[in-house]
Amino acid sequence: MTTRWISKRRNTLMLGALVASQLLLSSAAFAQAFPSRPIRVVVPFAPGGVVDVTARILTQKMTERLGWNFIVDNKPGGNGFIAVSYVAKAPADGYTLLTAHTGEFAVNPAIFPSVPYDLDRDFAPITMISDTPMLLVANAKEPYNTIQELVAAEKKDPGKLAFSSPGNGSVNHLAGEWFSLEAGAKLLHVPYKGGAPAVAAVASGEVPLGVVAVPAVMPHVQSGRVKVLGLTTARRTPYNNAWMTANEAGVKNVDASNWVGLFAPKGVPSDVMAKLHAEVAKTLQDPDVKKRFADAGAEVGGMPSAEFADRIRKDVARYRDVAKKVNIKLE
Repeated sequence: MTTRWISKRRNTLMLGALVASQLLLSSAAFAQAFPSRPIRVVVPFAPGGVVDVTARILTQKMTERLGWNFIVDNKPGGNGFIAVSYVAKAPADGYTLLTAHTGEFAVNPAIFPSVPYDLDRDFAPITMISDTPMLLVANAKEPYNTIQELVAAEKKDPGKLAFSSPGNGSVNHLAGEWFSLEAGAKLLHVPYKGGAPAVAAVASGEVPLGVVAVPAVMPHVQSGRVKVLGLTTARRTPYNNAWMTANEAGVKNVDASNWVGLFAPKGVPSDVMAKLHAEVAKTLQDPDVKKRFADAGAEVGGMPSAEFADRIRKDVARYRDVAKKVNIKLE
């Protein structure tokens, strides 16, 4: 082995080390400078819905805290496919993010034979922003006041009771079917075009039951036209700790909620992902943010990215099982 060869080898190694160190410094500098321009947050729904409002609460508070600039970009339609696919194909630089909920990532893969995006292939979950239970409610004139009484009434005269939801294939629909399966009941599903009509149908007595969101139904509960029978989640909610869960009422295993999460395209640098997660988690602990979510019946998230991804996979498996058992398929 010649001295010349050794010297050349040493120079090559030194050059490699220099390049590696420059890359590390460049990456660190990029993360430190991030964001240097506005961040686009894509929402799969029109302005005013729960996902849109959640995105605006979060981005507004982050702007106040950090001075970051955001553009909330509403891309409704196509069961969320349009918005989600758009972000899946966006540059993986942290400047295009997605705010989406249970429907896009847990329900769609369970009920559609083909979905044009994949959580593990296309996305890096940042964190859950909020988590909201759904309520099993009844028209105030119905004779049952608890989940136990409802189940007893259904079994006494099976196949006669119906529940409303915001539409076929909604998380509310699957939650209602899940409850029916675990209760051994035969509740009929009546879909409506949105949460407000689904709630109004229960309030008017058009259908006896509904699986609905907290904000949509509370005015009718307060007016006395609708009563809450229980929750679709496995644990009680701080919004009203008196509401019983289906599990507590003897209908085991039901745990359906409507979470909203923040996602990035797959491949965003890990240091940028870490910065996004850290700042979102801090923002969610802001007292004003917590109160605004709590007023809508939601609890704030902020969990680690890996934990959030695991929650989504579990939800997909559970909703897929429900959809298969009751033959829910959408094209």
